[in-house]
Amino acid sequence: MGSLEGFLNLDKPAGLTSHDCVAAVRQVLRTRKVGHGGTLDPAATGVLPIAVGRATRFLSFLSGDKVYQATFRLGQRSDTDDAEGQIRVGSPCPGLSREQVEQCLREFTGEIWQVPPLYSALKRQGKKLYQLARAGVEAAELQLEPRRVVIRQLRILGWRAGDFPEVDLEVACGPGTYIRALARDVGEKLGCGGLMSRLRRLQSGPFRIAESLPLEKWRGSADPAAALLPIEWGFADWGAVQLSSAKAKQWLQGRAILLDRPVVDAPTLRVLDEAGKFLGLGYGQAGQLKPLRVLSPDP
Repeated sequence: MGSLEGFLNLDKPAGLTSHDCVAAVRQVLRTRKVGHGGTLDPAATGVLPIAVGRATRFLSFLSGDKVYQATFRLGQRSDTDDAEGQIRVGSPCPGLSREQVEQCLREFTGEIWQVPPLYSALKRQGKKLYQLARAGVEAAELQLEPRRVVIRQLRILGWRAGDFPEVDLEVACGPGTYIRALARDVGEKLGCGGLMSRLRRLQSGPFRIAESLPLEKWRGSADPAAALLPIEWGFADWGAVQLSSAKAKQWLQGRAILLDRPVVDAPTLRVLDEAGKFLGLGYGQAGQLKPLRVLSPDP
């Protein structure tokens, strides 16, 4: 039997970092080869894809599209852009209406420019931004550049008026989007400031909250390894191409394959052998099947 491998769909609890969850999986499965896809802040909860064994080499190919349920508090600002940081001066806005917020949100749908939060894991000057921030470096000194991100949908789920009104949102977005930064920018556009007070990830690529396992429930199960999903599960929506035995051997050597029946140009393909066994990921170009990631043999 080969070593443990596959994807795990965890529901991360509040209070733990994504790395804490990786450490827990390492301890339970007694393997060092574990990674995660898409960091969640400690206060956030929800879907955290975990890769075990050879699946770690496929993390970067998982879809980066995500869906969140978030609460934005308007009229307050924070150095971290969320309620976990130091609350700074804002502007109470008891007269702000749901309709005004809804109209503002339309300006943040589609492709937008977003400056990452100062308290984030992005690197600058060889250090993570949050390390620089804790050392007293101001955002203005770092001259953080805005990045293009995609917001596919912003849907209001709830509204609570008051001096510091809160709006509950469902946010569907592309990779690299910071929901904290979105809360900050929406608040600035409204002229009162804003921060994120709650975040739960409902989906990350093919991983959905409905099928996720709370960390403690998974850790206490009789057979934690049984929850591992096969590597190819993460790419079930990709097209597939099957190889003959001879071609499969060439593929596993990392070689581009000239097929008897030229494959249609495609950016992403699952590669299978004659029996339907998963061999890795590739793409079609000029009649050839070229490797993106080959599934290395079991150690």
